Amino acid sequence: MASKGSGGMVVAVIIFSLIGFGYLRSQQGYSAAPPAAGDPGTSGGTGRYVALGDSYTSSPRTGKQAGTPAGCDRSDNNYPHLVAASIKPAQFVDVSCSGATTANMTAAQKTTNGTNPPQLDALNSATTLVTLGIGGNDVGFIGLAKECATLNHNSSPCKAKMTAGGHDQLAERIEAAAPKIADVLTRIHARAPRARVIVVGYPTALPDGPGCWPFLPLGADDVAYLRNSEAKLNHMLATQARTHRAGFADTAAPSRGHDMCAKTGTKWVEDLVPTSRAQSLHPNANGERAMANAVLGLAR
Repeated sequence: MASKGSGGMVVAVIIFSLIGFGYLRSQQGYSAAPPAAGDPGTSGGTGRYVALGDSYTSSPRTGKQAGTPAGCDRSDNNYPHLVAASIKPAQFVDVSCSGATTANMTAAQKTTNGTNPPQLDALNSATTLVTLGIGGNDVGFIGLAKECATLNHNSSPCKAKMTAGGHDQLAERIEAAAPKIADVLTRIHARAPRARVIVVGYPTALPDGPGCWPFLPLGADDVAYLRNSEAKLNHMLATQARTHRAGFADTAAPSRGHDMCAKTGTKWVEDLVPTSRAQSLHPNANGERAMANAVLGLAR
């Protein structure tokens, strides 16, 4: 990651990290329980829990490295590990990986340090609980890095570009990602027919209002546009969960007020220069605990 003194590169890194993984707050405001599993035994030393997902699931740097490959940046205190510590399944498998997309559910993912096998390969007929945190990278926010960064708080280059001609490109990308999520959920049920499945939404990263420029170099209209776009993403995930026999764990509502603009000790999402061990612009240990609590509200 770049340092504070690296000027324009810092601006690009901020936006790249923030919107590249697509983790802004949702306006969903609810969690929906999944249908009961065929075998609900996921506590007291029975059952098998499998965690699937991207970097907001793997939680880079919040704890010690867990599992392989090292390039997945998977921590031993991410929300899947916290959930497992609470429900105490007989078996626990975390195959989440930073940078993962829905394609990496069925195809191997090459990282800077090793290759992660297709994540769905971790599922089997003995699986009784599955959590899925995926979709942000599929929307493709990474290409907006340069356009979103601005030194003029009255400028909102992202919204202007992405809604030019009356077409909201982010909304269209979110809509295009919906069948990919649907396909993943269908495949999960096929491979783990007895499992309770929970789709995990994305937590709050941006605050209500205009943001915190120049700390975060996003114009007010772009803050609102990106925040609303991520609300649409979470809504899509919740809809796909509901229509494909899965629960939806809302992590945005409980994390409001704990965004990256909040003070140290209050924020659950780190800013450019982390004040904890977490990676920049990712949930810290407190954020992962909050995500675990949202999942546990449905998994127990």
